[in-house]
Amino acid sequence: MDDVTVRQHVLDELELAPMIDAAQIGVAVENGVVTLSGHVRNYAEKGIVERVALRVRGVRAVVEQIEVRYPDNPRIGDEALADRCARVLEWDVQIPERSVSLKVERGCVTLQGSVPHYYQKAAVDKALRRLAGVTDIVNLIAVTPPAEATEVEARIRAALKRSAKAPDTIRVRVEGGKVILDGCVDVWRERELAERAAWSVPGVSAVEDRLTLA
Repeated sequence: MDDVTVRQHVLDELELAPMIDAAQIGVAVENGVVTLSGHVRNYAEKGIVERVALRVRGVRAVVEQIEVRYPDNPRIGDEALADRCARVLEWDVQIPERSVSLKVERGCVTLQGSVPHYYQKAAVDKALRRLAGVTDIVNLIAVTPPAEATEVEARIRAALKRSAKAPDTIRVRVEGGKVILDGCVDVWRERELAERAAWSVPGVSAVEDRLTLA
């Protein structure tokens, strides 16, 4: 698919997203790489625009250069925003107590610390992205300790044996905290099952899915 067509499809998808103002978003495409520019009303919308672009067929990657502009609310001071972020994290049961520290500078929240599961790292980001005053989130939280290759493979194999028709067609490799899935599956559901199984293992910080449909 050529870049002109991909760009138009991204624009069309943005128009169909009721929670964002597509007129404020610029889209450029080169070799399947989409660059998003313009501005949105809050940080949550920034993430929505990126996800909308990524789901369009032909998009290889997204470069996000969108600015957050709060139209109605006065700018929240960094000290007040930091206090608000800390309180939100304290009340979230998915995030281990005292596992995350944060710094706020001009609305940009930088997160540090470590958690045993990737879903906990993602939960921190999700908890803060809807707060008024947040203009960006830099998530530097580590997932530790690193996953054991034998444990990752054993969990994935067990999950696939419960549901997949041919679990032996999937190969698993672990490099540090990164899990690489390779091989082929009969249906997309088995691919999603393998990914979920990999993410569920403590210490997994990334999953690279190279599975193909047979």
